Amino acid sequence: MSGGARRGRLVVIVEDTRDCAAALEVALAAGGLFEVWSCTSAEEALERIGSQTPFAVVTDIHLPGISGLALIARLREQYPRTGLKIIAVSGDGCPQLREQALSAGAQIFFPKPYSPLTVRRALEELVNEE
Repeated sequence: MSGGARRGRLVVIVEDTRDCAAALEVALAAGGLFEVWSCTSAEEALERIGSQTPFAVVTDIHLPGISGLALIARLREQYPRTGLKIIAVSGDGCPQLREQALSAGAQIFFPKPYSPLTVRRALEELVNEE
């Protein structure tokens, strides 16, 4: 859903599972508060973001190529003072993964399965905190 005039705050979804990405796209795009871009890899996300600063990135931890944890760390280096919001998601049951995601720079971690509406509500709360 890219192109044209911005409808809302840009949220980049980085998710290699198409069904998960599609459900998030629908939930986040509803209401027009967020413009949503979907990427299937960290490399694609970094390329598409370029010099823009999105409002938020929602990334899976286990991605092909660069991992979600490495993506989070790279985004924190690339945008250190922008207020970029990062939400990490994962279907991995490893109990340490939440702490690893938060330590890398994510503000919020959701284990799969999660409700896309819960992610949307979390992003709306982050907008209200600004």
